[in-house]
Amino acid sequence: MNQPCELRESVMACEGHVLVIGGPGSGKTTLALRKAVKRIRDGMLPGQSALFLSFSRAAVARILDAAKLEFTKPEQAQLSIQTFHSFFWDILKAHGYLLGAPHKLSILLPQDEKALSGGLGSEDEGWEEWVVERERLFREEGRIAFDLFAANATELLSRSRHLLASIARRHPIIIVDEAQDTGQFAWQCIQMLAPHAQIVCLADLEQQIFDYLPGVGPERVIAIREALKPHEIDLGTQNHRSPDSEILAFGNDILTAKPRGAPYKGVSALSYRPERPPPNWNHLLRRALRELLNAIRMQSDKKVETIAILVTNNRSALKMSNALNALGANVGKPVRHKLLFDEAEALLSARFAAFLLEPKDLSKLEADVATSMEMIAAARRATGQGRKEVAKLLEQVNKIRSGKALSINIANSLRGLISALAVSNFNGDPANDWLAVKHALRAANQGELTRVADQLDFLVAFRRGHRISAALSAEWLRDGAYTHARAALDQALAQEQILDGVEPPTGLQVMNLHKAKGKQFDGVIIVREARRTGPAVESSFVWRGDTAPYPKSRRVLRVGITRAKIHTLVLNPLWPECPILSGHRL
Repeated sequence: MNQPCELRESVMACEGHVLVIGGPGSGKTTLALRKAVKRIRDGMLPGQSALFLSFSRAAVARILDAAKLEFTKPEQAQLSIQTFHSFFWDILKAHGYLLGAPHKLSILLPQDEKALSGGLGSEDEGWEEWVVERERLFREEGRIAFDLFAANATELLSRSRHLLASIARRHPIIIVDEAQDTGQFAWQCIQMLAPHAQIVCLADLEQQIFDYLPGVGPERVIAIREALKPHEIDLGTQNHRSPDSEILAFGNDILTAKPRGAPYKGVSALSYRPERPPPNWNHLLRRALRELLNAIRMQSDKKVETIAILVTNNRSALKMSNALNALGANVGKPVRHKLLFDEAEALLSARFAAFLLEPKDLSKLEADVATSMEMIAAARRATGQGRKEVAKLLEQVNKIRSGKALSINIANSLRGLISALAVSNFNGDPANDWLAVKHALRAANQGELTRVADQLDFLVAFRRGHRISAALSAEWLRDGAYTHARAALDQALAQEQILDGVEPPTGLQVMNLHKAKGKQFDGVIIVREARRTGPAVESSFVWRGDTAPYPKSRRVLRVGITRAKIHTLVLNPLWPECPILSGHRL
């Protein structure tokens, strides 16, 4: 028996805790699933299941797909594959009242939290006051923010030995994916469950890119070793994601700053001039997509199903999406894609669009105008900017609600918009009706309403999956109208964001490098930009504050490189030189 097989067999046979270390595509997930199913086949009791926890919904989707390929339906039924957020929510919604919260809890969605807090971040003045208010919302109103899931679920488990034992009985084996990124409270939960269940931790020591988050650090794997005393194996650089390429080798050489001075199979670059005049991103991305597809077809006869364009920040993601949509380019048709980004304003704008879909009683037009202005103000407030504009909008709302008839531009535009949509003939096709609302917003030719329409462009709402469309369709089928469109939208978004909304990536997706973690694609385009900082022009691959030899920048870039199964293409400016790519031949 060769060494890799011996390592895997040792995990399958182990009855204690396990730590499996390995790089991208090394087979950690497959090995863990097989071990879980072995426990099931060995006679796991009815009502019990193997619990598989991961941080990313993309990883959960990938694991679900892998389980469907390898295991029978009865075996799949005893696999509980969840995100940590979903797991914690299950605990809280059933037992949160033990912490003094109301019996019925609701989720304070991220976009609503940003609207309520004014877009505050943990470094902003006023954050401590918001933390107190957020806790009050949970204890008194039963509205709980995502960031409080882990802390409160941990507190519940620490207080109730009965609840802890009940979860362990239900899940006698617990697999922790991306264990190196386990935060303080998630790790405490695992530690508390460890005496009662078998814990299998999967980790990639070189892929810890969330160490900027509270409680996440390089010491986590050390803590796992000390607390669990696990049987440990290292699968090293065994590569099952892209075995017929040198993508992983390139990623590892980037990480270790050891260029080999020769090309890598499955890796290429496309050069462009970065400024004066600015790049035509519409043209560049189409050319890069053609080259990537040609490279994939030369390397594989597999049908291309997924491609990602990866950038370093949300602003660049929006820029690439605009280019693919041919906004202002007048070049061909838009390229269909899905944009993943920090979308609080867009989701709150979507709620306003859903409100416009709802049936209206024109005798209550002024109240609907006021509600519309409140929703527009909430979307703006979520950005943390435009505070004067938000305050002015809310001041005008108060005047309308007190009975004053305002003839200002936005109020007049909203009266015309709402009146027109109230007598329009929606046809029950959510995508078409949504587009009709968006076009009406833009046709109003009013600044705030145009901004809402732009946000709906960014959201690309009906390419997020089928849940939103299905929820709105259900409204129409029941009532012949979108009676509760806002509630349907919120419920669909909640399911998508934390409950069971896991869909594998398909088609073309645009996102930043951090959002790519846990995902995999047939091909990847990584966009390097020339970043102007004052008089200097720097490589966007170098994160601000990261100094030579750029360890954080290298880890993040390696994650992006290794998301590809067949080919990675770097869209690379002729200048400035990138110290991370220096010496590499692409």
